[in-house]
Amino acid sequence: MKLLIIVGARPNFIKVAPLIAELNRLNKLNKAAYCLVHTGQHYDYEMSQVFFQELKIPKPDYNLGIGSGSHSWQTAKIMEKLEPIILKERPDVVVVVGDVNSTLAGALVAAKLRCSQTSNYPTNQLLSIAHIEAGLRSFDMRMPEEINRLLTDHISDCLFVTEPAGVKNLLNEGINKEKIYLVGDIMINTLVKSKTKIQKSKILKKLNLAPKQYAVLTLHRPANVDNPENLKYLFDIFTEIQKKIKIVFPVHPRTKSQLSKMFKQAKQVNNLNNLQLVEPLGYIDFLALVSQSKFVLTDSGGVQEETTFLKIPCLTLRENTERPITIEKGTNVLCGKDRKKILKEVNKILNGREEKGQIPKLWDGKTAERIIKILCQTVKD
Repeated sequence: MKLLIIVGARPNFIKVAPLIAELNRLNKLNKAAYCLVHTGQHYDYEMSQVFFQELKIPKPDYNLGIGSGSHSWQTAKIMEKLEPIILKERPDVVVVVGDVNSTLAGALVAAKLRCSQTSNYPTNQLLSIAHIEAGLRSFDMRMPEEINRLLTDHISDCLFVTEPAGVKNLLNEGINKEKIYLVGDIMINTLVKSKTKIQKSKILKKLNLAPKQYAVLTLHRPANVDNPENLKYLFDIFTEIQKKIKIVFPVHPRTKSQLSKMFKQAKQVNNLNNLQLVEPLGYIDFLALVSQSKFVLTDSGGVQEETTFLKIPCLTLRENTERPITIEKGTNVLCGKDRKKILKEVNKILNGREEKGQIPKLWDGKTAERIIKILCQTVKD
């Protein structure tokens, strides 16, 4: 069995690391081979290379070097550069992960190749598409990620799902249940494997922080950071929160330019003495920061999952979540931009009255093994 694995953005790297570790084990037994393609959707050191180093992901066989651009441009360029690679490598399975533009582009190229009479793809070789982290739905079509999820799922052959809600979503959309596999959250594999390194991180010392004496903030969704009014409104709320507890904010590159514009105009920046802005962190340091925090404020999907596993209170600054199990079982509270609710939940946490979460079923650090076992059987069949 030969897999072609496509990654492009920071969340992808975290999800493929355990998959590649399992494939490397099987490769020694001559049971599996793989080719790794990095689209370059995230390309700078903080958002890309540091993850390869920390998670021991091998150097990609191909780096497309796409870079930044509009959603349509980025998706099209990835497709253009990816097609000849798939034709050259002749994989049995194209593996895509998550919900970024690289995910959709990879799935589309594979789907087009296998139905094209001019692609010269071997007629005796069935090209399968596997989507890891399938079935997640926010039901908000204004999110580019939601479009990527929907389209990718409907052209994939193996749908690997993190939680029961994902299975329900796929069945409701008419997808054959034979294609759907509930395997758990592959991000937890990476977290479990990195536990010792996370505990040894020096990031708290570097930032002069004491455990449980600070909150962590992440913010990158277009709805929150690209709209100046929304960004200012959220920072008005953060101004109130940082009066009660220090906030540490690793600033996403997408957010940095927007903040620069806002800070030039907004006088309230002078009142943010207890909000500490830092550069983007690598995986180990970021998880160490989160694991020792009092709570997290975020609009990230992956952080909702990581805080659930770590049992750290999480206040999600979105109107919806594609990961409802983090609310049902975990520590996540959906707050949107509701000032009253955010401040109420912060006060509950500071007073020790936060919800105590549980770790969802199959979030046990063995998801990668389940996925590879299923793929081996599927390709064999």
